[in-house]
Amino acid sequence: MTASTSSLKTVHLELPASTETLGRLEIGTVAYLSGRIFTAREGVYKRAVEDGYGLPAPPAELGSANFHCSPAASIAPDGTCTVGAVTATASFRFAKWLDGWFDLSGINIVIGKGGMTSETYKRSFVPHNAVYLTTVGYGTGALLGRGIKRVAGVHWLEELGLAQAIWVLDVENLGPFLVESDLEGNSLFERENAQIAPGIAKLYSGTQPATLRRYGETDDKTDEVI
Repeated sequence: MTASTSSLKTVHLELPASTETLGRLEIGTVAYLSGRIFTAREGVYKRAVEDGYGLPAPPAELGSANFHCSPAASIAPDGTCTVGAVTATASFRFAKWLDGWFDLSGINIVIGKGGMTSETYKRSFVPHNAVYLTTVGYGTGALLGRGIKRVAGVHWLEELGLAQAIWVLDVENLGPFLVESDLEGNSLFERENAQIAPGIAKLYSGTQPATLRRYGETDDKTDEVI
């Protein structure tokens, strides 16, 4: 693990990362990954944990970092697989399977969009010495795709389809990501929201309710997530 001297602390993690290495990570740090990762989302979690199928390959073959994402994958007529981009998906939907998933996979890094709560981190991540990395903003799928060097394998393609299958990827400087949780279960988003939320009511004071809004959107500005 190396760090830069820029205003934002940056680390480059070689996978698999040791507990000692992850223990030095601070929330808010920018992280890049090199080594082997794999994609797995709702379909995989349900099949592996809830339906009792377990993993389709040994954990060491899959890698130690699980990316919650939808890969832009293609398969050539000769069977060659390519993943050109990876678009992260929100991770809160995975919480109910996490304990069983950690036990099966042995992973210690989860990557996704938006993170989870510190309660989830402390309940499920901390006992497994795992951290959560979040993507930075929207529309970064192609940028992250530049870090994919090769597709090392694919599992459950017929059972789950292109988007839900397990794609095993060898990556180099994959990122940027932000360290959203540390080994103590602290959450970057919760820390920042605690500083921002008290000022939201003042920020919107005197404004009119929105004329156009998404279905089910609240008018209570304190419910916003930054």
